[in-house]
Amino acid sequence: MDRENIFEAMLDNLSDGVYCTDLDRTVTYWNRTAERLTGYTCDEMVGRQCRDGLLVHVNDDGVTVCDSMCPMIDAAATGKEQTAELYLHHKDGHRIPVVVKVAPVWSDGPDSEVVGIIQVFSDNSPTLAARERIKHLEDLALIDELTRLPNRRFVVRELTSRIMEMSRVGEPFGVLFADIDDFKSVNDSHGHETGDEVLRVVGRTLLHNCRPLDAIGRWGGEEFVAVIREVDRGQLRIIGERLRALVSSSKVRRNGAQVGVTISVGGTTARPGDSPESLLERADQMLYRSKQGGRNKVTIFEG
Repeated sequence: MDRENIFEAMLDNLSDGVYCTDLDRTVTYWNRTAERLTGYTCDEMVGRQCRDGLLVHVNDDGVTVCDSMCPMIDAAATGKEQTAELYLHHKDGHRIPVVVKVAPVWSDGPDSEVVGIIQVFSDNSPTLAARERIKHLEDLALIDELTRLPNRRFVVRELTSRIMEMSRVGEPFGVLFADIDDFKSVNDSHGHETGDEVLRVVGRTLLHNCRPLDAIGRWGGEEFVAVIREVDRGQLRIIGERLRALVSSSKVRRNGAQVGVTISVGGTTARPGDSPESLLERADQMLYRSKQGGRNKVTIFEG
């Protein structure tokens, strides 16, 4: 095996995704871990520009960074390494948080100049903890079969536990109630298989982008509930807005077409004397205001 092949074999066995581009950001190398983390094969990526509707990195606000805020552009312009926490678009449609490290590649010789870019990225989601939680919940019949998220029964248990803990030690928490916008029209226009995939994409986006201590579950139909620990009202709004933005930047690909999806969100922090029912009713009222306000919005109870 020659030196170049040995180098590529080493890169293929890294736990991080690695890819190289030229100065036009056309992909020239794509390792196996990049395939696993993104769902895109080497054949699908090499020769394509990474911003060509594929990875489409976004920031915490759901804003695409490819055109003006891309770390690769900064690395090429400054000749310095760049680091960022972003969200890439998985081939299956959902968003995955990644830590991105970008470095310029220099030519040889006394007049060395930047000739390419190398990016190393790693999964920044609590996937291992999530897998272990899902396995445990499967054993207890607390998993929704379609989305593989915890089900309504689990959400009620989680809310009851958090209320008891708040009463005992004063730990604050909040609830986000999310509903997929215009879900009926998705089913009517694209069919129930596409509708099911939309549910899975939203579920995966929420799951991959919540903290390990929080809980995300499917309440039923096109509704999801997130139980967010150790937050005040302002922090709950920030988390709700981030999840909303990440869902709105996700896409479902069916029959060569892309189906967009958004969610409306209502939220509330827990108060003394709350029950699971009163918490969810208050969050649902806020969800209704988000729908009335034009959808793809977050409304948090201010009382």
